Amino acid sequence: MLQHATVIDYRQMTREEILTAAGHRLPELPAPGGNYLSAKTVGKLVYLAGVISSNESGIITAPIADLDAAYRAAQTCGLIQLAVLKQHLGSLEAVKSIVSVNGYVAAPAGFPDSPRVINGASDLFVAIFGEAGRHVRAAIGVSSLPRNALVELQMVVEIE
Repeated sequence: MLQHATVIDYRQMTREEILTAAGHRLPELPAPGGNYLSAKTVGKLVYLAGVISSNESGIITAPIADLDAAYRAAQTCGLIQLAVLKQHLGSLEAVKSIVSVNGYVAAPAGFPDSPRVINGASDLFVAIFGEAGRHVRAAIGVSSLPRNALVELQMVVEIE
């Protein structure tokens, strides 16, 4: 059974304190894999390049072993994106809302559960940002992702 993030009362805590209270930490950022920016601010929106599922052990790769593991892979993408935001903005406190999330899951043809996988990131954002973490999204199954990753996540964030 998939475990969903618990919503924490974030009103008295910084977003990084909420992350810690929820048992998470921001990872070290990987270097961009090409000639692009990890984040770009245009007006009050920050566009975040796609990040692939990885942790301290390396790339979390396809194929899907089980839905819980895939959910956690999407969650790791969400944590990487939060680390990108912190580096780009200086603080997660500058985030007004998560606007949009595009999630891609390396899955076999006919795989019906891409939305359940991407819930790993969506649940994380709601747990950290409360209502400001609710977003529109796409959850798409694809035949492959860079470096044989299991999940890739791209986002748009509104800032103060």
